[in-house]
Amino acid sequence: MGLKIHRSDEEALIRQCRKFERQAQKEVYEKYTAKMYALCLRYVKDAPSAEDVMITAFVKVFEKIGQFKGDGSFEGWMRRIMVNESLTYIRKNKSMYLEVDIEKADREPNYENLDSKLESEDLLKLIQQLPTGYRTVFNLYAIEGYSHKEIADELGISENTSKSQLSRARSLLQKQLLETEAILNKEIR
Repeated sequence: MGLKIHRSDEEALIRQCRKFERQAQKEVYEKYTAKMYALCLRYVKDAPSAEDVMITAFVKVFEKIGQFKGDGSFEGWMRRIMVNESLTYIRKNKSMYLEVDIEKADREPNYENLDSKLESEDLLKLIQQLPTGYRTVFNLYAIEGYSHKEIADELGISENTSKSQLSRARSLLQKQLLETEAILNKEIR
């Protein structure tokens, strides 16, 4: 459902949503559902729960749309609400177990052995398989662009724990990528 909306059309939709006009809310929902669901699913592994989180977040979008000042993109503003709602879900369900900072987080994995046969969809599937803590920190840092300080504040952990979780997520992803690449290479031969 990729409806193309120009900036002026989007501004008009936002104005209508501020007046709680149902048709405008429906248009916004339909335009952004696929992207926002995919975003929630990156944090909340269970599809029905991710959908619930997304719907709850959309309700907040429409309740708080008056707070959107037009600085930056509307989609970016909504993404922030979706991420926050996903994190709230994770905290409430205590499904996020962050390990303590045991290893050094300075190591950067070596990606030189990887070919580029993997599609972004394959990478998202691998990210989805990460343990909750790793996946959450990886998403916040690598995809959403949060700093380790912001992640630490948001999740109630130390910056070192955030760095450690990211390092471990990257290492695990590297291992999974190399294994997947090896399987793909065997299939091609």
